Order: sequence, then C-alpha cells, then structure tokens
Amino acid sequence: MMIPGGNHKMNRIQNLSIRVIIALCFAVSAMGQDVVAKVSHEPINEQSSLVKSETYPGVFWVTNDSGDGPYLYPLNEKGEIIIPGYLQKRYSKPGKTYPGIEIIGAVHNDWESMTTLGDTLVIADVGNNGNARRDLGVYLIPEPNPYAVDKTRPLVWLPVHFEDQHEYPPQEWSYDCEAVFTFKGKLYFLTKDRSDRHISKPSPTTQLYRMDTRYSDRSNILKKIGEADDLGGWVTGADMAPDGSGLVFIALNYLTTTIWYYPTPTDGDRFLDTKPQYYILKKASQTEGVCFMDSKTLIVSNEQRDWIKVPLSALK
Repeated sequence: MMIPGGNHKMNRIQNLSIRVIIALCFAVSAMGQDVVAKVSHEPINEQSSLVKSETYPGVFWVTNDSGDGPYLYPLNEKGEIIIPGYLQKRYSKPGKTYPGIEIIGAVHNDWESMTTLGDTLVIADVGNNGNARRDLGVYLIPEPNPYAVDKTRPLVWLPVHFEDQHEYPPQEWSYDCEAVFTFKGKLYFLTKDRSDRHISKPSPTTQLYRMDTRYSDRSNILKKIGEADDLGGWVTGADMAPDGSGLVFIALNYLTTTIWYYPTPTDGDRFLDTKPQYYILKKASQTEGVCFMDSKTLIVSNEQRDWIKVPLSALK
C-alpha cells in the first residue's frame, strides 16, 4: 500500500540520519578538545602567538602577527585583557580601547611566535612567507608587569639567519618560521615549509634549528639539528613542557590541525628523532599558537579568537 507522501517522508528521515551521523562523527573526533575561551579584545584580530608567563601566575601573552604596532597583549585564563589599574577608568569609557603594552623602539614586521627565558619574553620576528627576508631576528624583553605598566623597551635585538640558506629566496622554501621554543637556556626554531615555491602550498615537513650565540652586533647562525616529514601540515606554533620533558608543536592543513608531542631525548636535543604522540583537532580553523597551560594540559589558539583546551592524555 502506498503511503501518501511516503517517499518525501523517507527522504527526510534519511537526510536527518545522515546529518546525525555526520554530527556524531565530528563529536567523536573532537572528544578531548574543548573551547575554553573566546578572546574578545578588539585589537587582537590575528593572534599568532601564545605563551604562558613564568613570572605572573595566570597570565598569558599574545601578539598579532602583523598589521598593527609593536604591542603585547596580556590576557588572563579566560582570555580577557589585563589592564593596569590606573588605566581601567580611562578605558572603561565608550570608544576607548586599551591598545596593549607598547614595545618602544621595536619594529613589528612579522611577529609569528613567542617564548620565555625565565623572566624574559622572546618575541620572534621570523615570519618569512616568501623566504626572501634577510632581517630576521628576536627581541629579548624583560617581562613587564601587566597590572602596572603599559609601555616597555626591548633589552636587545638579536639578528639571526639559517646556516644553510644562501639564496633569497632559495630554491626550496623551508626558511619561514612560526614556532620557537627554549630548552636549557637556548632558543630553537621549527620551520614552516612550502611546496613548489608557492606561498599557499603547505609542505608537511619541518626543519629544527638551534641558536648557540646571542650576538647583538652581527647575525647569529641557526644551526640545523633535525627534520621531520609526514606531519600532516605546516608547523605554526610550538612550546616546551614546563619541566622540559617534551616538545609540543602544531601542524596545520586546510582541514585539520595535528598536535605533535616529542619526548625529550635522554641525551642531547634531537627531539625529532624520538617517537612522538599525536592528536588531531577537528574544526579548529586557522591554528597559530600552542602552549602548556600546566604540565598536563595544552591550550591551542587560532586566528578566529578561540582557545582550545586539550589534555595530554588525549594524545596517542
């Protein structure tokens, strides 16, 4: 017997079932990740780096990658801007927006990553999309008190160059960098590689470099100490575990972000030679930063203003 509208009803049921299945697939794939904050401060429109303070409990530092002035943005664990007490009344008025902490004398070219050396912030101006820059380097900045000051100065600017780059741009585009970290007092750099000398073609590889000197009057050589492939995308952020037990970085493609965790070698610093664990973030948009919230928890940030919490226990 034909049921009036039966085919239409069946199609609706099938379509609903498909939508439910898709939703369940995404829910299962996203288990372990949780959006814990949405950064709403207007000037932070392209958060490209994220690092937790070693000096001020509960404080995180963010920068935009380019397009504004040389500003640092201190945020609390909810992703809310921290404004010095003596300025809060001024910036509570309509039309007044706190610009962040100005780094006097610094040049904001392409600030893609940040890390810490104890009570010193390291801002890495090493974004190099076309692999043609010859003015890469890092700022060392005594960490300002975000509750008390709105301006500070760099301690020093340290120019850097990759030891194996001899052309600008080179034949292989593997000299961009959006991921720096520190280990035993030294700075390390993970490259963001491209395919076919094309700015929009990710290569799922990275090269690891170490900076052994801190010259301010000449360029510091970045020495290559490792490489990795099949990462699932290009590398856009990194951090070292608070106790130095492992390196975490993110590899982004146009659909997913893979979190990689490489344990610290028993000897030396060839992190990419150890056996890693990983976790795949779904629907995480353009992820640019990652840091340890504590020894067991990661925070991943994206340019869409989300902070995504992922426990280390979710890695496999």
